[in-house]
Amino acid sequence: MSARASRKDEVFVHESSYVDDDVEIGAGTKIWHFSHVMKGARIGRGCTLGQGVLVGPNTVIGDRVKVQNNVSVYEGAVLEDDVFCGPSCVFTNVDRPRSAFPADAAQYQKTLVKRGATIGANATIVCGRTLGEHSFVGAGSVVTKDVPAYAVVYGNPAQIHGWACECGEALTFSNQSATCGRCGKTYRMHGERVECERDS
Repeated sequence: MSARASRKDEVFVHESSYVDDDVEIGAGTKIWHFSHVMKGARIGRGCTLGQGVLVGPNTVIGDRVKVQNNVSVYEGAVLEDDVFCGPSCVFTNVDRPRSAFPADAAQYQKTLVKRGATIGANATIVCGRTLGEHSFVGAGSVVTKDVPAYAVVYGNPAQIHGWACECGEALTFSNQSATCGRCGKTYRMHGERVECERDS
């Protein structure tokens, strides 16, 4: 292992896992059993990678990201800070794969999971999509289009069924405005777009 951190002992890698050369891993990150971090990957501070996680080459993962068991984060995916990936959720990076005509890295489509987003267990994120800040994808969903910030989506294909605060509490809008009953943040709705207006 040649992961770069401020001090090597600030990164925990279970003895059953493998970290390729030329990888950056931030302090406080833990990589658990049977995982593989591939060359060129960049993982931030305070992350947790569960059992059986694959981080593809040149993948970017921000700070405080939790990737639960049996998730493969393929090249082309970018997970910003505070993202949660539930067990066995699926990323793709080629929209029309053929075994006889393998794609090269130039053909990989970018998938962007923005700050604070949550992906439920067994959800599939089709490549080339953006999941907005603090959005929530329900378990088992298939995401085939971009998800707005704060949206709660589920189903196959995933559709908007509600909205959630940064803290995860459901939001109820009246006259295009909502206040979180848990943390007090207020939100304004503009069509199918929601913005956080202020903190409590």
